[in-house]
Amino acid sequence: MSGFEARTSAAGSDALRDKYLDGLLAAGLYEDSCRSRYEAVNYRHLSPYKPSAYLVQKLREYEDRHRRCAPHTNAYKKMLPLLTGGVAAGTVEECKYLLWTPFSGLGNKIISLTSSFLYALLTERVLLIDRGRDFSKLFCEPFPGTSWLIPEDFPMKNLYFNRGDPLSYGSLVREKGIVNPLPSFVYAHVVTDFAQEDARFFFEEDQRALRGVPWLLVRSEVHYAAGLFLNADFEPELSRLFPETETVFHHLSRYLLHPSNKAWGMITRYYHTYLAKGKERLGIQIRIFNHENSPFENVSTQVVNCLMKEKLLPEIDLNDPQVVPSRWKIMDVIVTTLHSGYLDKIRSIYWEHPAAGGVLVSVHQPSHEEYQLMDDESHDMKAWAEMNLLSFSDVLVTSAWSTFGYVGQGLGGLKPWILLRPKSPALQEPSCVRDISMEPCFHLPPAYLCEQKMDGKRGKVAPYVTYCVDVEGGLKVLARNNEVQ
Repeated sequence: MSGFEARTSAAGSDALRDKYLDGLLAAGLYEDSCRSRYEAVNYRHLSPYKPSAYLVQKLREYEDRHRRCAPHTNAYKKMLPLLTGGVAAGTVEECKYLLWTPFSGLGNKIISLTSSFLYALLTERVLLIDRGRDFSKLFCEPFPGTSWLIPEDFPMKNLYFNRGDPLSYGSLVREKGIVNPLPSFVYAHVVTDFAQEDARFFFEEDQRALRGVPWLLVRSEVHYAAGLFLNADFEPELSRLFPETETVFHHLSRYLLHPSNKAWGMITRYYHTYLAKGKERLGIQIRIFNHENSPFENVSTQVVNCLMKEKLLPEIDLNDPQVVPSRWKIMDVIVTTLHSGYLDKIRSIYWEHPAAGGVLVSVHQPSHEEYQLMDDESHDMKAWAEMNLLSFSDVLVTSAWSTFGYVGQGLGGLKPWILLRPKSPALQEPSCVRDISMEPCFHLPPAYLCEQKMDGKRGKVAPYVTYCVDVEGGLKVLARNNEVQ
């Protein structure tokens, strides 16, 4: 059975589509202010994964907490003096905050933000984000009746800290060991250049100390949820929130990340112009990291080999029938990549000979920017649109290491085929492999974390945390029924 044949048979039935995603999304919002929030369900195949009742309960509790503690509320004003070492004007425990700053490319920002929201849920913090140059223009506000943006009058103007800063948790541990009580403001460096002391962020004793910090700033560019699963204090709560453990990013990204009306207009216009007629949709995401090991001809051959060997595209009909079928079966293929050329390579497969079985393969590529641009509104808007278009696929092929692909697979609830990263200029074999989980990979986790928490490929704390297929040494959350033995 192909991946397309496994598509939910009821996916076309609007009557079965719940715009609130089984309670994941709150009702009562003005829908025209964010059309994507409730319309996206009509473009993706129906997810077989339902949020747990406990997750739904905790999201409603979080929304209440966010309203009570949001910027410019009385509770927020009471806590502001603690940013600069002053004394809170009320009960310190009333509100605690997690400040998040955008860092790296858009895919990295999204997976980091989602992990940070998960951490906020686990520690009962209120998530506030630095809007950056374009973040507020790409996404709707996710929480009813309030804002998640750090206000422009926020007293701390510089939120860009780095490893080794005196206020970083790693520095505090290096100088004094685990300090209790900690300062009222602490910076957590959850970036891939971890020092050993920074890695202690994931440990039980350290998290108990951090619980008392009212203002915690997190900077990260990775999906660090797998590291939270390795914390014995967090793991029971995570298991209640996500009985299907590989659904963390799938549920939280659909809850948290809704394209702005401008972005949603781009997405839906492209979909209705190029993708709406097909009964089957194949998404292909191609990212080149090392051009020396990835010459165009090799990568394009690798892509085609993957598509044909895994029967993701129909075979060609060498008999070349002259009779045109009275009714075509249309397969839409969307290619997302910075580079041009791959589109023509895939289209050319069916130029000299038709596809077998009366299939008409229609191939499209929304953009080819050639270079990734950081914090560029137009570039990021196109990238965010393409991530969503990928999530509308029935079957997905992504590139190893690519956070862009992780976002598409997570939003769509898809377990992709991965184009493996070439280690030399030679043709990559095998061309692709099926991923073991739809969760994003935690790139380059600190070795100290793995040494302390992992035993070979089996986690001592959570046996459903293992190493990634696409990133050597990366950590990934598996479905419980796929636990590594």
